[in-house]
Amino acid sequence: MRRKAKYLIMSICPLALMAQDGRTLELSLKRAVELAISTEGSARVQIAAEAVKQAQSRSTQARAALLPDLEASVSEQSQTRNLDVLGLHFASPIPGFQFPTLVGPFNIFDVRATATQNIFDLSSIRRYQASKAGVHAARSDETAIQDQVAGQVAKTYLAALKAEADVEAANANLNLSQAVLKQAENLKAAGTGTGIEITRARVQSANERQRLLVAENARRRAHLELLRTMGLRLDTALVLTDKLRYTPVDPVTAEQAQAEAVKSRPDLKAQQRREDNARLASSATTLERLPSLAGFADYGSIGSSINHALPTRTYGLALRVPIFDGGRRDGRRAEASSQFRQERIRTADLKEQVELDVRLSLDALRSAEQEVKAADEGLTLAESELAQAQRRYEAGVASGLEVTDAQTRLERARDNQIAALFNYNQARIDLGQATGTIRHMFQ
Repeated sequence: MRRKAKYLIMSICPLALMAQDGRTLELSLKRAVELAISTEGSARVQIAAEAVKQAQSRSTQARAALLPDLEASVSEQSQTRNLDVLGLHFASPIPGFQFPTLVGPFNIFDVRATATQNIFDLSSIRRYQASKAGVHAARSDETAIQDQVAGQVAKTYLAALKAEADVEAANANLNLSQAVLKQAENLKAAGTGTGIEITRARVQSANERQRLLVAENARRRAHLELLRTMGLRLDTALVLTDKLRYTPVDPVTAEQAQAEAVKSRPDLKAQQRREDNARLASSATTLERLPSLAGFADYGSIGSSINHALPTRTYGLALRVPIFDGGRRDGRRAEASSQFRQERIRTADLKEQVELDVRLSLDALRSAEQEVKAADEGLTLAESELAQAQRRYEAGVASGLEVTDAQTRLERARDNQIAALFNYNQARIDLGQATGTIRHMFQ
């Protein structure tokens, strides 16, 4: 585990340093996720890590009730006492002599060590067990937050890839429109074309330039959102090394995916730990009715001064039997039982939500696969149609309008392919989050 952490830090630090000085950062999806879930990455991950430390501190406090409590003290006092105030009156046997009512001043020096230890207290034991369950729940919550951040970064990176693909498509459409315009001008110069066809081609070219500007602005926006999600400086220039592509997924049934989700989902594990915590806390409150046994002892020296002190000691056992506390204990027990029932309801509800997430993500993935196939087929047909229209236009058996229509359908086919690949990869990410295997997808 330490070697993996060391390797992760070594691989991430160059990225972080590069991001800090504003240089260009080449970033893959895997590195983006690693950087976001590191200890210096997303703010949500850092907050989750602090929550684990808080849970560990609470567990340490609960354990203290089972360990000895040791104290030491040193005191030196100078006192006077009024015997009348204490109700002490002494008759003098000697006529004319009275006992003094004010005694002192006199000195008391005391150095002492005391110790107490719970010997039998089932309620404290249950509270400590509940605190350990709380630590496990916090760690599972931390893992769940890391998975959520990984999914968020993956989707943001995917959106940036889509923006990159949109820019590439817009450039290809602009080059195509300029080629069509040049073809129309050549045919007009040869006497086989018309002016309206040139005008139509120029309008199409102007539209494509505008779409390119919109796509480039969307790409800059996607890069800024990706930097913000990873916790990097916004003036960092990004170069995305991955491409928007189709990656097949091994076929899996809904039952298999649901079983994997129940085993791997960290949010479900965290909720189950919270249920354990509530159950043990309820049990601890119930056990407060039982007697508890504690031991105590002290040893020290006391006297009028440090040179005239004599050793003294005390030790013994204390049995505490709760009898009546005005109903506070019963109220705490009822509250703890209600919290336990509440956590059980949440666990059952989350299990149903897990099943729903798995089924929806599988349906979306299957639909997206068919969408990709249809988009690929549509793109191939649109490219063939445009090539045929250009040949017919070049031969003079078709008008420029046929080429423009084919060009528009090709642009739509390119947009459909980009959207299909985006939806498919987003469905893959959703399935990884639904089954709790999102980070394994990037290893």
